[in-house]
Amino acid sequence: MYNKLFEGLEAGDLKRLLRNELHIDQFRSKMGDDKDVIVLSFKIKDKEPALDLVDFIEKGYDWVLDGDISSGEKEDGDYLVFVELQRSADAVGHIIHLLSDINNLVDYDLEDWHWKYHKEIKDYPMSEETLKAVVPLTAEDYTAKFGGNDDPEEVAEDIHTELDHLRSIAGVKVTTTAPKNDHTESLRIAAGIR
Repeated sequence: MYNKLFEGLEAGDLKRLLRNELHIDQFRSKMGDDKDVIVLSFKIKDKEPALDLVDFIEKGYDWVLDGDISSGEKEDGDYLVFVELQRSADAVGHIIHLLSDINNLVDYDLEDWHWKYHKEIKDYPMSEETLKAVVPLTAEDYTAKFGGNDDPEEVAEDIHTELDHLRSIAGVKVTTTAPKNDHTESLRIAAGIR
């Protein structure tokens, strides 16, 4: 019987393993209502480095509510690392602080990071200004942006989106078509699909 020797992460340990992209509020919170919790997600190669990163994050920050990894590999072989934190005015500073510390593990600069919000396709440069401009930092701002999710059609659409994502992660063919609404119609037009 062998015990795993854990020495902790050191500078450069995750170089070429962690992608320099961050997704914010793309996934639902496990720790509470989405209006109260921000969910960050990172993509990283291999399960062991993902577990090391979760351990690093959970032990290093008292404002982190939870850290976790995806249950399996994504279709590209990467794992997702999830970080949950309270939706508040302090969240932007926490995100910048976290990335600054992670930069020591991957040899990136803050300017090397880009991020996406929710289901948007657009990439944003990493800065306090863009985070403050796009990410809702209060429950009220989140509800104003996305509504209370009381609409049964919207809840059903969210469920189908999450199921499609799980199918994709599991390598199962996704056959669901996008619903017809203003957002999907604008995407179809932009893509030249009619």
